[in-house]
Amino acid sequence: MGSIIVLFELEPDQAIGPDGVEPVVRRVHAAGADPDAPEDPLPQTLCGLDTDAMEHSHYRPTGPSEPWYPLALHEQRCQRCEAGLRTL
Repeated sequence: MGSIIVLFELEPDQAIGPDGVEPVVRRVHAAGADPDAPEDPLPQTLCGLDTDAMEHSHYRPTGPSEPWYPLALHEQRCQRCEAGLRTL
């Protein structure tokens, strides 16, 4: 897998609105990037969830020592996705 896409699993019935109000992020997941459309995730996260209902975070680590998830969401990171990243 070349690169990953960081996705937000939001609380039910929430979406990122045009006014910039941030919804509650339930969990942060990782998915592989689609080779035909690198800004789009593959259909499933590394933990096996469907990516269709998730929001693209547009997060990219700024350096090699940065975590794969936004640091402010450390507690919400998916442990199964993180374990999947370690095997890549």
